[in-house]
Amino acid sequence: MSNSDLTSILFILLLLVGLAQLFGYFSVKLRQPRVVGEILAGVVIGPALLGRLPFAAALTEAIQQQANILNFAYWLGLLLLMFLSGAEARQLFGREERREVGWLTIVGTGTPFVLGLLLGPWLIQPALAGSNGNRTSLIIILAVGVAVTSVPVVSKIFADLKILHTRFARLILGVAVLEDIVLWLALAIATAIAGKTVLNPRQMSYHLITTIGFFALGLTIMPKIVKRINKSRFNVFAQQSPVAYAIAVLLAYCVAAGTLDVSVVFAAFLAGFAVVHKKRRLFVDALDAIGRVSFAFFIPVYFAIVGLKLDLIRGVSWRMLAAFIVGSCVVKILSVSLAGRFAGFRGLDLVNLAITANARGGPGIVLASVAFDAGIISPKFYTTLVVAAILTSQMAGAWLDYVLRKGWPLLTPTNSSGSAIILTDGASVI
Repeated sequence: MSNSDLTSILFILLLLVGLAQLFGYFSVKLRQPRVVGEILAGVVIGPALLGRLPFAAALTEAIQQQANILNFAYWLGLLLLMFLSGAEARQLFGREERREVGWLTIVGTGTPFVLGLLLGPWLIQPALAGSNGNRTSLIIILAVGVAVTSVPVVSKIFADLKILHTRFARLILGVAVLEDIVLWLALAIATAIAGKTVLNPRQMSYHLITTIGFFALGLTIMPKIVKRINKSRFNVFAQQSPVAYAIAVLLAYCVAAGTLDVSVVFAAFLAGFAVVHKKRRLFVDALDAIGRVSFAFFIPVYFAIVGLKLDLIRGVSWRMLAAFIVGSCVVKILSVSLAGRFAGFRGLDLVNLAITANARGGPGIVLASVAFDAGIISPKFYTTLVVAAILTSQMAGAWLDYVLRKGWPLLTPTNSSGSAIILTDGASVI
């Protein structure tokens, strides 16, 4: 790499991270999720705005020339996001509210996913397919896109509103964690069969068994093995440099997945799931250090590059966008409302649960990114999934902020739950 090439890529990264942080800051000030501003930074630099102006032709050409390095930064940010999401998911597993979480997961998530699978054959159009997309993979992506709920973005919204340790937050995050694990598996299967117009039964069986086996081991046996290695007094690596060790676990999982032809994105999630131990809280400081650097640079750059890939001029179908957003929101909100009634919630409780669970956020964007990079979906469907993730996250954040400012409870107080009432900005929150 010449000095001019190095200067070029450093300038592009400076532009991406600088605008992502700036727009993210203004998004938070406007009571919007930070991810909205980070993606908007990429949109501004991309073909929708600056890319259409003559004086920015040099920048556009430099971005195209440095595509490989930008793709590496993109994937590194995505892997770190999934790694930290897996670590957060492990910490959120608990024994409380099992009945409510069970209803919300099975009915609130299962209904949209099953409807997506059943109606997919009639809803799938050629305009949705990418170069490697087949009907089976497209139907799975459609079903996941309707059912998914964001763990990272919802967690950030709860933290910003100071309701992260409430019963309402535990319910939503518990449901999101369980459903995301199942939906990541579905997405892994979709990517495994992508590009195979005629599915070879033997090859298909290998991909399915390998993917499901990798997930099963990653959720059951591997965390126990990693825990034993973590605690070993002979593990000098972990003792001397916990941050480097945690990253090494991430890389090892990804290498193993790549060798088995399993998506490294899901391996990163399972690596984060394995490295955390709730009782002894090992590597808390290391994960905090990794998170600070990741959310300061790599993850904002990832979301900015997601925006960079969006072409809101030629790469968008407003009819497709409107149909997907309206249809998916109606199905998800009604499903969660029905699940909430089965779980014993009524009135405003159902509205709060349904609108919050409808936030697709980070997982919705990751779904779009993985499916688009695998060639499963078209640019227009990619734009649709990303914009839907942004708008549903905005909806959830704005609604919760409104409820708290009005002083309304997020959940009706119950004596049996044993949950404390926390006062936040004058609001009564369970």
